[in-house]
Amino acid sequence: MPIDETLASYSDLAFKSAIVIYALVCLMLIWQFAVTRTVPETARKLVTVGGGAGEDTPPPADVPGKVVRTGRPPRPFPERLGNMAFAVLFVAFGLHAASIVLRGFATHRFPLGNMYEFVSMACAAAVGLGLVLLRDQRYRGMWAFLLLPVLILMFLAGTVLHADAAPVVPALKSYWLPVHVTVVSIGSGVFLVSGVASLLFLFRLRQPAGGESSSLLGNLARRLPDAQTLDRLAYRTTIIGFPIFGAGVILGAIWAEAAWGRFWGWDPKETVSFIAWVLYAAYLHARATSGWRDTKAAWINVAGFVAMLFNLFIINIVVSGLHSYAGLN
Repeated sequence: MPIDETLASYSDLAFKSAIVIYALVCLMLIWQFAVTRTVPETARKLVTVGGGAGEDTPPPADVPGKVVRTGRPPRPFPERLGNMAFAVLFVAFGLHAASIVLRGFATHRFPLGNMYEFVSMACAAAVGLGLVLLRDQRYRGMWAFLLLPVLILMFLAGTVLHADAAPVVPALKSYWLPVHVTVVSIGSGVFLVSGVASLLFLFRLRQPAGGESSSLLGNLARRLPDAQTLDRLAYRTTIIGFPIFGAGVILGAIWAEAAWGRFWGWDPKETVSFIAWVLYAAYLHARATSGWRDTKAAWINVAGFVAMLFNLFIINIVVSGLHSYAGLN
């Protein structure tokens, strides 16, 4: 069937609009970071112990001729700015998802036939998972750090990796394409969230606790969730992504047997995918092993994330292999 150029143009427009709105959300969150005032832990304890103005404070006495406002006090500007950014984020994600769906209708196939479409799907999976797991107020501080790699990847996808809407090559005309590549792209998006959480965890550990440092990095760290929360988030997301990505590798081996007559041939793409999967298995093992928790396990998780990026860009673009024709993961 011929390509629907109108839907393809709408897909590209939705993709570009999503990038612009993601960037706007990122700027709003950075602005929130800049205007938020951090309170040292010692001061928080003093306020908690000593009392002060709060919900238990009795209301002022009635004054004739004066209107007394009751109810909750107005929220501070940084909190309102963060809530606004989070609301706009749903608009960006909706446009992002629409670009993927429109791409599929325009090409009359599953929209995962090249690196542009794969990166777009992986970024959408990362943002979608973030909207589910990071909706709590305590995680708002790390959204800017999650959107930065998403913006970089989407910019590369829309420029360097962009491919016009077209049918896939004959080798990819298989029902295994939506099964295998969708699973792998979702797993890659989950690992993106996990990698960012581990990087922020390592950064958080290196900064003094309790507001003892007035440096820029120290102030930045205090606006992030605490180290234990970031570590739990990295572990939780890796537990989600590990079986998904592993299933994608297994499904790829089954597809390879149907297409090439062997389950495994040590193709560069297959090899690096297996290495990344082993690294994440090592992270989960280290995370449960006494003496390897915290920094050592986090560095293994970061190594797995780097292997994923290496597999996506270097193996697909530089190294020649059986997967080079489409740049698929």
